[in-house]
Amino acid sequence: MTKQRLVILGAGESGVGTALLGKKKGYEVFVSDKGKIKEKYKQVLIHNEIEWEDEKHSEEKILNANTVMKSPGIPDKVDLIKQIRTKGIKVVSEIEFASKYTDAIIVGITGSNGKTTTASLTHHIIKQELNVGLGGNIGDSFAKQVLEHDFKNYVLEISSFQLDDIIDFKPHIAVITNITPDHLDRYDYQFENYIASKFRIAINQTKHDYLIYDADDEVITNHLKEYPVQSTLLPFSLKKTIKNGAYLDKEKIIITIDNNQIIMPTTNLALEGKHNIKNAMAASTVAHLLKIRKQTIRESLENFQGVEHRLEQVLKINKVQYINDSKATNVNATYYALESMDTPTVWIVGGTDKGNDYEELFQFVNEKVKAIICLGVDNEKLMNTFGNMVDIIIETQFMSEAVKIAYKIAEAGDNVLLSPACASFDLFENYEDRGRQFKNAVRNL
Repeated sequence: MTKQRLVILGAGESGVGTALLGKKKGYEVFVSDKGKIKEKYKQVLIHNEIEWEDEKHSEEKILNANTVMKSPGIPDKVDLIKQIRTKGIKVVSEIEFASKYTDAIIVGITGSNGKTTTASLTHHIIKQELNVGLGGNIGDSFAKQVLEHDFKNYVLEISSFQLDDIIDFKPHIAVITNITPDHLDRYDYQFENYIASKFRIAINQTKHDYLIYDADDEVITNHLKEYPVQSTLLPFSLKKTIKNGAYLDKEKIIITIDNNQIIMPTTNLALEGKHNIKNAMAASTVAHLLKIRKQTIRESLENFQGVEHRLEQVLKINKVQYINDSKATNVNATYYALESMDTPTVWIVGGTDKGNDYEELFQFVNEKVKAIICLGVDNEKLMNTFGNMVDIIIETQFMSEAVKIAYKIAEAGDNVLLSPACASFDLFENYEDRGRQFKNAVRNL
């Protein structure tokens, strides 16, 4: 019997993890990357005798595949992907491929914002009592973990791009944190397409599975009315009383599942801000479903350290607090950041604009922002949008310069906030690179 041929496009964390799992499961594996493969990944492929190429895609080696696993970064409109689909070759994402080889309980978390914090927080709570891995869009490759650890449970942070390439993937517990316009460049600038993509997380769920979601988010609630899902619904809300799910009553989170109720005080939550109460509700609801003890949930919420590049307090210099929120790659994420500022703020913003509408930020900019530093290749839209709202608006293309300017403008008691509201690819490798450059520049002041 001839071996099934698995071709992997993109040799990053998920690609190389899938290659290792595929080889172990008896596939003939070929890895192809249009860019240069990082040395550490190249060494893994060589060591495991997996055939690879970089800086090109050889069609004759790709179009004879049975299955193609493509990196979530590759859009469907690329010619090669169109050819693959025309030939009827199955295209899957890493989570689709890897989930076939595990019987674990999967918690899948998606949303425009808050998914990394919610996934990290959920994992932090569950790992106190259960055997659990954290993967997907975060940390180690899910496929590699299935191969090496075979955890009994997984918490996966899942992007819409990963959900676009699922067929049978079904998390037992799905979470949608919120849905706001993002990545519309990949969805023909149709918000509906992006919403539908997020809801694919529940597409294969049955009534024995659960969907946890923000009931205050009209985009989600309207979509559910129009396109009901099979799953058992467990909403969470800051505004209304919820019979089955979670809600806020004064300063307490109340979670009810099948008449089994737990109550959590929010006064000592490690993470600040309203949006983090929602993240805590989602994570606690998952933990409650998985029968984690109330005491464990409460302690975990109080000692969770947060996520790097997400409202991360870097240093205080001359009574000015420097905050790294480089992970804010869309307007809604920056909305949460500005909302949580309680002193005058010097705001560093900009990057690759994905069709942003900045209007929802106006109230905070008027109220809290004393100066804006635009950090991008093309800052025209930002300059036009905010130019009349603040006394000082400056543009630069260097992080070190942006931080030096902020240092000159900020006075004792102010915040300097990097919260770009844009993707990072114009000047940086990714949002992590942008955040680290910011932290280094602050440390070098």
